[in-house]
Amino acid sequence: MQSGIARTTGAVILALALTGCTAAATASQKKTIVVGVKSDQPGLGLLEGGSHKGFEVDVGTYIARRLGAARVTFETVTSENRERLLGAGKVDLVLASYSITAERATKVTFGGPYYVAHQDIMIRRNEPGIRSVRDLAGRRMCEASGSVSSERVTRGLGIATRLVPSPSYSDCFKKLLAGQVDVVSTGDLVLAGFAARAQDRVRITNTPFTDERYGVGLRKGDIEGCERVNKAITQMYQDGTASRLLRKWFGPAGLQLTESVPEFEGCS
Repeated sequence: MQSGIARTTGAVILALALTGCTAAATASQKKTIVVGVKSDQPGLGLLEGGSHKGFEVDVGTYIARRLGAARVTFETVTSENRERLLGAGKVDLVLASYSITAERATKVTFGGPYYVAHQDIMIRRNEPGIRSVRDLAGRRMCEASGSVSSERVTRGLGIATRLVPSPSYSDCFKKLLAGQVDVVSTGDLVLAGFAARAQDRVRITNTPFTDERYGVGLRKGDIEGCERVNKAITQMYQDGTASRLLRKWFGPAGLQLTESVPEFEGCS
């Protein structure tokens, strides 16, 4: 009997110890914070010359510093592996055009959004027949792996496009330039970064049809970290940093930028 009690007590102690370790892993308590960002999205997150650069890189740095990080490092993530890397503790925060959805919120805790973008469409500059999303029926639309943008067109709006699978939006952009697809559709900040690199060859129609709430992904259950992330985002808008960064990275694209604090989702 005593040995059984001892085993039970030991198991409880071990469980408490493990719980304590998990609690200590909250992003807001780390001195080195690893931020997951994209490496192939100009304007948002681009790996160039050995360094990550872009709006989400700068916002991630700002948030991590406000959480108390003495050191901020960056890790490349993709649309397919964001949840896995967060769950495995390989990254502490993810800022990677990570639209908040109910399905994703079952896997991670979202802070923010730090910006509400809008899904739009990008076409070749000499394309005369596409003015809005309603003109995409029968057109070849690029479908980036792990993204939900194409579903918003085909399922959400019921528009029967011809989907062309692609590993990433950078590859979608190449396919558009090469004439292998007719349209790329996703958040306007993503499109703006690519469009700025080929303004003479592509254009954004500026006919938005959704809200894309870009959130900060945290490990599921990191409520303390989420709440502190939201405070940091609020401060970023109030002190003018958000406006400065938005204009720096997207001002030349001619988008109408929102410079007020987004309405937060709430931490859960």
